[in-house]
Amino acid sequence: MVTDRNGNGGNLGELPRGWALATIPDLVDRDGIFVDGDWVESKDQDLNGDVRLIQLADVGDGVYRDRSNRFLTRVKARDLGCTFLKPGDVLVARMPDPLGRACIFPGDSKPSVTVVDVCIVRAGSNGANHRWLVCAINAPDFRGAIAALQSGSTRKRISRSNLAKLQLPVPPLAEQHRIFAKIEELFSDLDAGVAALQKVKAQLKRYRQAVLKAAVEGKLTADWRAANTGRIEPASVLLERIRDERAKNANGKAKPLPPVDVADFPTLPEESCWTRVGNVSRVLGGKRLPKGHGYSETPTKHPYIRVTDCENMTVQTDRIEYLRPETQAYISRYTISKDDLYISIAGTIGKVGLIAEKLDGANLTENAAKITGILGYDKRYLCFVLNSNFCQEQIVRLTISSNQPKLALFRIEQIVIPLPPLDEQQQIVAEVERRLSVADAIEKTVDQSLMQAERLRQSILKRAFAGRLVPQDPNDEPAEKLLERTRAAREKGHAQGVPQREPQRKRAWQT
Repeated sequence: MVTDRNGNGGNLGELPRGWALATIPDLVDRDGIFVDGDWVESKDQDLNGDVRLIQLADVGDGVYRDRSNRFLTRVKARDLGCTFLKPGDVLVARMPDPLGRACIFPGDSKPSVTVVDVCIVRAGSNGANHRWLVCAINAPDFRGAIAALQSGSTRKRISRSNLAKLQLPVPPLAEQHRIFAKIEELFSDLDAGVAALQKVKAQLKRYRQAVLKAAVEGKLTADWRAANTGRIEPASVLLERIRDERAKNANGKAKPLPPVDVADFPTLPEESCWTRVGNVSRVLGGKRLPKGHGYSETPTKHPYIRVTDCENMTVQTDRIEYLRPETQAYISRYTISKDDLYISIAGTIGKVGLIAEKLDGANLTENAAKITGILGYDKRYLCFVLNSNFCQEQIVRLTISSNQPKLALFRIEQIVIPLPPLDEQQQIVAEVERRLSVADAIEKTVDQSLMQAERLRQSILKRAFAGRLVPQDPNDEPAEKLLERTRAAREKGHAQGVPQREPQRKRAWQT
């Protein structure tokens, strides 16, 4: 059973013999701590400091990630009254994702403290087993109880005071050791399987890029060209027709782009040539929602495509937003057609994909642009080329580096692309789609296996804290004895005037 003191929470049925319900503070001895990290502001930090500042990004779901690079001086840490971490401390993230995740701090080469959004649990000399406690906090029922007490509108969090209200089922100390040992054994096997699956996904990613590289260089259609010798119109002729068409449409105002230095690029088949995106299309931007205008609460006829909707060379519609008609009226000029391609220009830069027919006429975010008026290209082929490493590396070079990197529209026009004959483009598309469909099928199977592994992981934790993972030993000292000792130790400490340490500085929302 996992509940708060009002009886809310998940129900695991009757507790096994020798178990007891307790909160996290109940498990902390007098020489332990249950506190938030410290409010260390940017002005308090020093890149050359000798104290490591552990961040939310370092706290994984059962795993310490070691991702951050923040520091402060020892003098500043003492001035702020910071709690210095010890190897083996339990770190609990009070913000997502996921909310309430916990891990063991393994120690660092430098003295370390942590931020206010991370809670520190140190059970002390007679407290609970830390590794068991991490598993208990990460278990599905306790995680669900945390979610029930979260607060905040845009940034969800749980306060330490609310975290302290939640009860969890506590086995005897000896059984805590057995439970963790079994979980570690089972998770080790799971982790090995997950690592193998992730390796397959990485190999699939490399395979896809190898296919796209072959598409760019014309290697997928070597046999087709050999079978059609003498019947293929050179792309240079096609490019001249494109130039004439664009010049006519632009009334002579089309600006020529710099010629391509072919020495910098792979050798193409003799029927193909190099050109630039701006020579065969126009690049136009999307539009930010007007101030005061938001999304419709129900679907309308006006979908709004954001960068987060753009994945896997298409637009995912499961979370797409819709505009109210009055909002649509303000930005009706900034739509995208099924004949266009999208390209993200801010946030995650360089995503390129197709627009499904059902999204024809959808509005486009200001963080993306459309490649429109495409001449001489099968749009699917152009999509594959722009997703290749060959073009993605150009996009990286063309992106303006700043606090908020952005890809300017005129720079998209400068991207160098291969132009094969149109008939050959269609053959390349067929070859690419055939190969990628095989990779997609394999990846779907891998993803299903990864989801099964995660469900099994949660099932193991659920069984562990229902007392069904390892056998109970009637000779184990009951958990209530452990709780009595820690309670007596805390009371003795209070009687001697040794209160548990609290952070010196708090934000209003912290408690």
